[in-house]
Amino acid sequence: MPATQIKTVDVLRNELTELKALDREQARTMPPSFYTSADFLELEKEHIFRREWICLGHVGEVPNPGDFFTTELVGEQLLVSRGHDEQVYVLSNVCRHRGNLVETAPSGNKRAFVCQYHAWTYDTDGRLKTAPLMKKAKNFDFKGCKLPQMNTEIWNNFIFVNLDGTAAPLAEQLGGLQNILHNYHHEDRNLLFMDETVWNTNWKNLTENFMEGYHLFATHPQTLQPMTPTQLCKKVPGEDRWTAYRAYYHPDFPPRGPFHADMTDEEKNNSVLFNVYPSFVCAIASNYTLFLCLRPDEAGKVAIRWGVCGLKTDPEDPEVVAYVDLCKSFNAEDKEKLETLQKAQNTRYYQTGPLAPDDLEGTIWDFLGYMGRMLGADRPLGED
Repeated sequence: MPATQIKTVDVLRNELTELKALDREQARTMPPSFYTSADFLELEKEHIFRREWICLGHVGEVPNPGDFFTTELVGEQLLVSRGHDEQVYVLSNVCRHRGNLVETAPSGNKRAFVCQYHAWTYDTDGRLKTAPLMKKAKNFDFKGCKLPQMNTEIWNNFIFVNLDGTAAPLAEQLGGLQNILHNYHHEDRNLLFMDETVWNTNWKNLTENFMEGYHLFATHPQTLQPMTPTQLCKKVPGEDRWTAYRAYYHPDFPPRGPFHADMTDEEKNNSVLFNVYPSFVCAIASNYTLFLCLRPDEAGKVAIRWGVCGLKTDPEDPEVVAYVDLCKSFNAEDKEKLETLQKAQNTRYYQTGPLAPDDLEGTIWDFLGYMGRMLGADRPLGED
């Protein structure tokens, strides 16, 4: 790596360490190269996205045996499958023969997965079923040949994967957040909408944007500010693996059902927005859920799989369609601002800026603290 690139990475790691030593009153943003450096992104891929729990999607995408979807994470081609045993599997989507893609369709339902290069066939749990004309290959272990299976955990019906298999169980790390979400009973909400897109911004820009209510009044004056005004946002004390805030509803926008019977009047009156580090962001409202599974593409591009859940069952229900349309509207507003932000971050004239008070941008400070714990200069990389 050239000296200038090493310098950029080292500067950012040192900055993360310095931020950890600051009081909340001194909270500030990171330099723009935090969001534009391709070399720092490579560090993130190796030491965060391969080592942490990353959300790929929702179990509602694979409700039946044989259902699948394909995706990518830091260069790894993945096949998410509902096995004939009803279990959800995250498999390598790379054939064990010559390394071609096993499944090329974005989603569907199949009894088995057939690599179209030489017709090697795999079961829905990754076991090899047939390998044509390979009986005479002396060094071929048929029974031991299967698609690598990734460490997988289902949390609130969201599918998480840990590529290197070393992460501690996810649910144990989210106990405090689960206590907050318990009465919403997200496990009872159905997947009603799913889409994929790419925005021209760094993955951290979108993560931070989703997690702060400060921008609502300026970026979403017609869509979100009238319902969940900036002035009513309240930060929730987070933990090592997550941060959150509550977006309270304006009195002119009373909460709408259907509600789970366990929900309190207080819970009906706000949405919980949270970030499971590093890149899963979610808003659980009184009646619907919006979630975004973020994956870095390039330093200036983020791949997004996003969806909507609710207690209703019909995706064509007019109320569901209206909520999805609302999400599309404020997503478009965020996209516009974040893509101009990415352009502006390619500058030498901005270094850092002050963060707003805790209820408005305290979640960003939490996120930067997480990044510091993972990549700060005081942590020898490669250690747990």
